Amino acid sequence: MNALGTHILVELSECDPEILSDVDKVTNILVKAAKEANAEVLQTAFHRFNPQGVSGVVVIAESHLSIHTWPEYGYAAMDIYTCGDHTDPWKACRFAAEQFQAKQMLTTEVRRGMPDEAGVFSHVVGKKSTGIEPGAKNRKLSVVR
Repeated sequence: MNALGTHILVELSECDPEILSDVDKVTNILVKAAKEANAEVLQTAFHRFNPQGVSGVVVIAESHLSIHTWPEYGYAAMDIYTCGDHTDPWKACRFAAEQFQAKQMLTTEVRRGMPDEAGVFSHVVGKKSTGIEPGAKNRKLSVVR
């Protein structure tokens, strides 16, 4: 049996701190990332911390996207979890990384909801990758899976 879901843990480094501080921009990026993945957005909840940082979640019909930002470090931690065959969480991951202007991205893919012969569900930590920007002017992010 295939996994029921794919969960990508994402570490984004050297992001634009102004974007990471703006709750409206962070919300828009995560909603658009969900749409890039071909997911159906159901609800959003975002909060801006004082003096800085944003946390939020986009609930999608296929699970969720979540984020917490540390503008003072130019860092964002994202989780992108989707189930079903019609979504591509990697598209959401790449879109968000580019929008946050991340120079580096570290990802770990976890395949979840895999039953064994006894019907006990487990997960498998799959692809691990790093992406390093080669210093291009357009800050295009390269991802290796």
